[in-house]
Amino acid sequence: MKVGNIEQFKHLSQFRDLKDFNNNIEQWMIDLKSKFTKSELIALKRLIRYSSKVAGVCNAKIATIVSATHELDGIGISRSTFKRMVTKAKAFGLLTVYETERKNGSQSSNLYVFNRYPVKEDVSISQTIELPKEKKLNCPQTNNLSKTSNQNNINKRNENVSDKKYLGDKLDGSFTSSRVPAEFRDLVKCFYDDYKTIEELWKVIQIQTYYLTYYSLDDRISLAIDSFKQLIRNIKQGRKVRNIFGYYWGIVQKKLDAEYKSILFEVA
Repeated sequence: MKVGNIEQFKHLSQFRDLKDFNNNIEQWMIDLKSKFTKSELIALKRLIRYSSKVAGVCNAKIATIVSATHELDGIGISRSTFKRMVTKAKAFGLLTVYETERKNGSQSSNLYVFNRYPVKEDVSISQTIELPKEKKLNCPQTNNLSKTSNQNNINKRNENVSDKKYLGDKLDGSFTSSRVPAEFRDLVKCFYDDYKTIEELWKVIQIQTYYLTYYSLDDRISLAIDSFKQLIRNIKQGRKVRNIFGYYWGIVQKKLDAEYKSILFEVA
């Protein structure tokens, strides 16, 4: 394969876009995170970041990636660590590596292509459920249709008035979106029993960990719960918090920064 600009390898990408790539990496990390050492995870994380221009494809030189871990991550890794990571990733099916060559035939940098997370093929609904055949309906006469339509509109207006009267404006924690983990929802609603507050707090976790593709759902839940407990503890101790979302954001950010520094010192 001839070396070239990364745009020339778009056809090798297995992902619709960057979000699709990140979602697949997240699934891979649930299975594989424990298989890599912490230094190998730093190497993998940097390779993932270099694979964002064309989702899941990278043609950067090893020296470039290793240098970035020194300059951008604070404490870097060695070439041998990067190569060990690539060997493992290939064995697990996470990566496919292609050799490239220059015009004169000499070997150039490798091309790294991330693979989609393997899932079983979904069976089409139409194959498992027999859909009813289309039937002709007897259309009502014009006068009857008009009367029916007017009656339905009256009933709908009455229902809306009734809904507003009895539901009120505020919905409690039981109305929280199913996208929010139950463990986090149940904890937060003990203090803020409002679906919108719970969802906004969880959104902070999603945004802060968006690029931490090695984070599993359990990691996010643990981070969310620990950070919320610290928020409540600080408030109970007298800390004045005008905006709980901004304050919560700061707590989460500090925890992630501390975790990252801990990883770097351990691999030093």
